[in-house]
Amino acid sequence: MFNSPKIILTSMLLALVPACSQELSKEEQEILDARMAEEKQPTNMIAVLQGDADLSTAGILIGLSGVGAEMQDNGPYTAFVATNEAFNKIDAQELSELLSADNKDELKSIAEYGLVQGSMSSADIAKAITDGGGTAEIATVGGGTIKATMDGDTITLEDGAGNQAHVTKADVTSTNGTIHVVDNVLMPK
Repeated sequence: MFNSPKIILTSMLLALVPACSQELSKEEQEILDARMAEEKQPTNMIAVLQGDADLSTAGILIGLSGVGAEMQDNGPYTAFVATNEAFNKIDAQELSELLSADNKDELKSIAEYGLVQGSMSSADIAKAITDGGGTAEIATVGGGTIKATMDGDTITLEDGAGNQAHVTKADVTSTNGTIHVVDNVLMPK
C-alpha cells in the first residue's frame, strides 16, 4: 500500500526546500554584492566614457573621430578626458562644427592629443614631473607633447595651444588603461 521509495524521495526533497531558501550569511551577501557590482562596471575606456554622463561629449568626440574604434580593444593608454563643462567653455558654434562628422580629421587630432601610449597613474605623472625638475613632457599618440607640472597636489597640464587644464579626477581605471578627467579641453594647437 505504501510506496517506500516515493515516500523517501518526497521526504528528501521536502528536506532540501528549507536549505535552498536559506538567506545568505552577511559575508556571502557581501561577496555576491561585490561580484555583481564588478559585473556592472564598464571594462574598457570607451565603456567608462559612455557610462559617465559628465563625459558624454568626450565620448561622442572620440566615437565620431574613429579613435574609439581603434583603441577599444587595444592599449594600455592614458587618456586626459575633458568634462562636458569643459566642452561648454568652447563657443557653441565652434563646438557644433567640431562635432560634425565632416571634421573627422580635426576630431581625430584632438582625440589623439589627449591620448598617451601606456598606462600612467597620477603617481607616475607626479614622479615624472619630479624627475624632470618640475616639468614632464608627455608624448601623445597624435605626435604632440603635453607639459605636466604640479600646482600643490594638483597635476596641471599645458596643451599645444598654451592652455592649461587641471586633473580634477585621477586614476579612473579600465581594462585598457587609465583615465584622468580634466577641466579644460586639451588642444593640439
